[in-house]
Amino acid sequence: MKAKTIILSKKFQGYPQETNFKIVEESLPQLKDGEFLAQAEFLSVDPYIRVFMKAVGAPIIGEQVAKIIESKNSKYPLGEYVVGEFGWRTHTVASEKPGDFFNLPPRLVSFGDLPKSLALGALGMTGVTALYGLQLCEPAAGKTLVVSGAAGAVGTHVGQLAKLQGCKVVGITGSDAKGHRLVKELDFDAFVNYKSEDFEKKLAEATPQNIDCYFDNVGGDVSSAVLHRMNKFGHVVICGAISTYNDENTKAREVQTPVKVNHLVMEGFSVTRWRNKWNKAIDDNLKLIQEGRLKYFETVTEGFENTPDAFMKMLGGQNFGKAIVKV
Repeated sequence: MKAKTIILSKKFQGYPQETNFKIVEESLPQLKDGEFLAQAEFLSVDPYIRVFMKAVGAPIIGEQVAKIIESKNSKYPLGEYVVGEFGWRTHTVASEKPGDFFNLPPRLVSFGDLPKSLALGALGMTGVTALYGLQLCEPAAGKTLVVSGAAGAVGTHVGQLAKLQGCKVVGITGSDAKGHRLVKELDFDAFVNYKSEDFEKKLAEATPQNIDCYFDNVGGDVSSAVLHRMNKFGHVVICGAISTYNDENTKAREVQTPVKVNHLVMEGFSVTRWRNKWNKAIDDNLKLIQEGRLKYFETVTEGFENTPDAFMKMLGGQNFGKAIVKV
């Protein structure tokens, strides 16, 4: 069988371009005992890919939901679906061994009537990131929480969880349209468009009691502005810095002073930190969705060959919720 794979054909310099990607074909080997053949149905496009993909000629990393179309492993029966670190490829010969990136073995997808694509979002890495990352912020009733990248996969999830814990939630987005959706559809208390000329003034208006918790997905000048509005003993959780990924000359305002003066706690994390509690987070998020307390959003791009385009649009903020590709 032939498989199509998208590789890094040229090292990233600045914002990704079509020339950074190339589709190649390869012949797959016959299955050995303990292996199975998975056919991709949904691919994930995520910001971390921009950071970790450096080797020219290497297949692009990433998760996918795939259907098992041949199997020599009784734990992975024919016709079942799995989520695994198979990368941007149409077919994969896989086994129980952990994946290359997150060191997690392929996992069977079983969410009842819910879309299987949620294994790439709210019921997958996104949901684990949001659930455990938010806990580091120490959210509580009455606190003001600001989340940047608020209309993205993690941001929409974090904001909802914080609201469930009684926080006042302010989302930072790149458009008024996205911000209005956060307020109307997800019950955010307010939003601020970071592209506004008077961004810092609007941030102050949206956070009259200042800020207790900041869930940072973007870094750069936006996060510098937030840190200068933090309350004493506030918590800053660094999930990502997407504003800097495509800019090698990023500059931001000095932040050491507000961290020192306000006794802030800043903590970075990677979702791999919670490998041993991964399934519990998925179960907790699934329960919230089934109870109608947690909403999920997907921006779907059709066609395997359009995966690089979906990736570039996601980095440009053209998605609402989780960006995925339907193969």
